[in-house]
Amino acid sequence: MEPVTGTAPKVVKSDQEWREQLAPEEYAVLRKAATERPFTGEYNETKTEGVYECRACGAELFSSDTKFESHCGWPSFFDPADSDAVVIREDRSLGMVRKEVLCANCHSHLGHVFEGEGYATPTDQRYCINSIAMKLVPKD
Repeated sequence: MEPVTGTAPKVVKSDQEWREQLAPEEYAVLRKAATERPFTGEYNETKTEGVYECRACGAELFSSDTKFESHCGWPSFFDPADSDAVVIREDRSLGMVRKEVLCANCHSHLGHVFEGEGYATPTDQRYCINSIAMKLVPKD
């Protein structure tokens, strides 16, 4: 992964340590920026109230209060749980320019953020996040 300008991850592990901690599918998405197939993720249609944490390090990323139905095939949120929960990095892969979303705590790949798509959300942003990159902790 390319380094994120201006921020250092709080959780730092070797590639081997990440491979040992994560299942192969999780490693591919979180550490190698792969993308799960649309409409296949466990949280795509989940309406359970709670907090979504980074599957790699457990940092709080998103609240179910900001999840909305975008019908894009991945869980979508209009805002992170905290302004410091994620960092954004330019992604020029696949012949386009996008904004990659990373966990601020461990710099694992989560997905991408898009703006100006016309969704009726308070931020006009769609954080399009891979289910496999998160773990939902249901509200008590």
